[in-house]
Amino acid sequence: MSTSFDELFAQLQAKVAAGDPASGTVAAVQAGVHTIGKKLVEEAAESWMAAEHEGPERAAEELSQLLYWTQAMMIAKGLTLEDVYTHL
Repeated sequence: MSTSFDELFAQLQAKVAAGDPASGTVAAVQAGVHTIGKKLVEEAAESWMAAEHEGPERAAEELSQLLYWTQAMMIAKGLTLEDVYTHL
């Protein structure tokens, strides 16, 4: 099953709104911008390295993680998809 960027954002927002203490997304958002930022940097580097040295499947996997952490940061900062899409 695949999930679109918009669908993932809605799912993550719902998890955070529900505040489930077992949710990794809830924990990440509660940990804050600094913690999420470190994961963003890590996933960006891993995406680059996978694209440079590994196959398309690994690059896609790492890029999916980068998108997840990007959305976690958006939620932590109270940004909407429209806030970001305005700058595309």
